[in-house]
Amino acid sequence: MTAQLSDTPVPDGQAPPAALPGCATVARMLGASPAGTAADMRCWLLIEQPGPWPADALENVLDEAFPAERRELLENLRRSHGLRPLLIRRPGKHRRDPDRPRSVYVGGGEPGNRWLERLEIRDLGELAALDLEAVAEGAGGLGTRVDGPLFLVCTHGTKDMCCAVLGRPLASALNTNHPGRSWEVSHVGGDRWAGNLLVVPDGFLHGQLNPAEAALVAKAALRGQVEPEQLRGRTSARTAWAQFAEIALRRRLDLTGLDDVLAVQEEPLLESDARVVTVRGGEDFYSVTVRRRSAAPRGESRCAGLIQPAGYVADEIRKL
Repeated sequence: MTAQLSDTPVPDGQAPPAALPGCATVARMLGASPAGTAADMRCWLLIEQPGPWPADALENVLDEAFPAERRELLENLRRSHGLRPLLIRRPGKHRRDPDRPRSVYVGGGEPGNRWLERLEIRDLGELAALDLEAVAEGAGGLGTRVDGPLFLVCTHGTKDMCCAVLGRPLASALNTNHPGRSWEVSHVGGDRWAGNLLVVPDGFLHGQLNPAEAALVAKAALRGQVEPEQLRGRTSARTAWAQFAEIALRRRLDLTGLDDVLAVQEEPLLESDARVVTVRGGEDFYSVTVRRRSAAPRGESRCAGLIQPAGYVADEIRKL
């Protein structure tokens, strides 16, 4: 998080807190890698919420939209099926227009069943009738089909200032080049990897992006491909180990198709903080041995502590 102004005296020779860079800037300066840090998001409920977002904006909207039992169901589906609710808004001044309906997107990012649909609502209470199980199961048929991709940039500054400072230029640039496809999104986890860009329904989360790098991600997505540099991971991958193994193999073989690389099996190595991930790459299968350097869980920020280098490393990639 970017340091705040303080009345505490600063010793001679030290920078004042307000001059210190944010965690995301420091992470990139130290060479920390975002590979293997994407949050679990296998399907989505994206709710347009114009106006400013307090830190608890998502919780407030969900409480208004769903009665208690439906809210509990949503939380259960989030844990069991990776159904991720998020707020979205158009890049810009975020002015409310009470006469314009809200956009709601539902979709899924599982390989072989990527889909995206759009609904319009006038009142948040209309979401109470939404078939959440159909979203989680990938059934679709809930709204009008949307041909993706959409570009969602985290700008939730009240969660972490890095997301606002580094995310807003991305959202603005993407909106200029891809109007209608670009949205600001609420917190997707991993503020130290800002700017964060989630592509749906492809289901890939990218981090540490500047506007030029985000443009490359968008260009690849529009071709049905994945830009492997600064890729945090495939959000439907079941573990961080699988995410990292897929990224390592993508880079090794220069494979960019959405489903060119998929982890299919994972086994821990005895008495070692490492796992062997079997990954399909193109027409072949590979064994990728992934070792963890850092114990930081996926998406966790270390703003208050030491930011370490890459959390994972591929010790060996072997064709089977």
